[in-house]
Order: sequence, then structure tokens, then C-alpha cells
Amino acid sequence: MSADDHKPHVTRPYASQFARIFGPVLLAVGLLGLVLGDKLLLDVLNIDTVEDLIHVTSGLLLIFLGFKARESVAKTGVMVLGIVYLLVTVLGFAAPDVIEELNPHGYTLVDNVIHLAVGVLATAAAVMSKSTRD
Repeated sequence: MSADDHKPHVTRPYASQFARIFGPVLLAVGLLGLVLGDKLLLDVLNIDTVEDLIHVTSGLLLIFLGFKARESVAKTGVMVLGIVYLLVTVLGFAAPDVIEELNPHGYTLVDNVIHLAVGVLATAAAVMSKSTRD
């Protein structure tokens, strides 16, 4: 037996926890958007079919990562998703005309701030996530 065999197994499943929380939220937002159609939700959040389908897909992916995947897989998936949301945020602020090509209604400031928050939280969860022996 090596000294490492006596070390406790350290688990910080932040990526899985993030995915378990945000997966159902994104799925619900996407489905609500599909039901409501193309317009502003509460006069501040843009919803349209393409974005709603992206939210449904993101939500389903996160649900899988949070409930079925190993932590290492969840960590990678949450990191990739976080980076994508951060890139969408940058485009929303710096190049709104690009967003309007993909999303005819564009993004509001609230959309951009939410994408930024999700991107930062996902990236942080992935970076802090750990499941190894110290």
C-alpha cells in the first residue's frame, strides 16, 4: 500500500451541480419561449424560435451532464458551454449586427447580462470542479 491509498478521495462536483441547476432552467426557458413565440418576454428578454431551440438543447445537454455523466465529462461539457455563452456575450456587446443575422430580434442588455452570468458561472464551476485524490 502506498501513502496515496490513505489519502481521502476529494470530490467537488461543481460542474455536475451547475448542470443539475441550470439544465432544467434553460430547458424551461426554451420551452416557455417556444410556447410564447417571437417577442420580448416581460418587455426585456428576447425570445425567438432559434434561441429557444438553443436553450432547449443546452438544457438537455446540461441535464445529461448533471445526472448521467462522470464529473470529468461534466466538467468538460460545462466548460465548453460556459465558453460558448461568453463568446455569445462578446458578440452581443461588441458585434450586435452578427447576432441580428442569426437572431432577427437581436439581444437586449438583459439578454447579454444573463449570457455573461451563465458563462462566468459555468466556467467557474468547471474550473473549481474536482474529483481526484490529493
